[in-house]
Amino acid sequence: MNAIEMRHVSFAYGSAKNGPTAKKALDDISLAVESGGITGLIGHTGSGKSTLVQMINGLLKPDEGEVLLDGVNIWAEPKKIRQFRFKAGLVMQYPEYQLFAETVAEDIAFGPKNMGLEKDELDRRVREAARFAGLADDLLQKSPFDLSGGQKRRAALAGVIAMRPKILILDEPAAGLDPAGRRDILGGIKRFSRESGTTVLIVSHSMEDMAMYCDDIIVMAHAKILMHKPTAEVFSDWEQLASVGLDVPLITRVAAALIENGVDIGRDVYTVDYAVGKVRELLGENPES
Repeated sequence: MNAIEMRHVSFAYGSAKNGPTAKKALDDISLAVESGGITGLIGHTGSGKSTLVQMINGLLKPDEGEVLLDGVNIWAEPKKIRQFRFKAGLVMQYPEYQLFAETVAEDIAFGPKNMGLEKDELDRRVREAARFAGLADDLLQKSPFDLSGGQKRRAALAGVIAMRPKILILDEPAAGLDPAGRRDILGGIKRFSRESGTTVLIVSHSMEDMAMYCDDIIVMAHAKILMHKPTAEVFSDWEQLASVGLDVPLITRVAAALIENGVDIGRDVYTVDYAVGKVRELLGENPES
């Protein structure tokens, strides 16, 4: 079963959303995201990415069409929309600015507490979520405002993980972090997805991050889905990405330059490790050695 499905979803902002001059933020969107993997969502500013993820979380209601989680239309019974917001946890960009409690543990516990959990289960979830997010136990009783930038980001992520969403949606989860911090956050998210079976949707402007961590990628342009394919296939279509103002990973640009100069290591090169293997193959070496 698909974790996320949209069927002919359209949405426009503003009081004139139904008028003839209304500009749609989403225009007849249909997509399906399988359970358990990591899907990237890319597109230029204004393409509809943020609207789409808020639609999945139930923060916005479609003007037309249906949004389904695990095959259930989330707006079939509007009074029950809250339960779907627990199912699809959304971590907005720079979530550390939303930390507010006296201790890290209290901040992580805020969401699960609103689910009505008993104290023992609440404590268990806080520690489990902190571990998944890479936070040491000795940080849990500290003020979140005493943490480093990367630790604050992990605390905010743990607060959503503690609710045990079946779907985890992350809007620029590594924005503003240094390379080591990016690897820690995104590597932890990948481990969490693989260990828990949680479906993850990541919005990012970093093509390198998308290439490194995503199984497949949705490309948006002008409020529509341009393509939804495995990561290698998306980045092998350089021309189409460029046509909507999107870049490819640096190593993919290097591969393109090599191809132009007669060294064909393939159009599907999108990570450095893969490129190294292809070059070694061309040199007659065993890429596994």
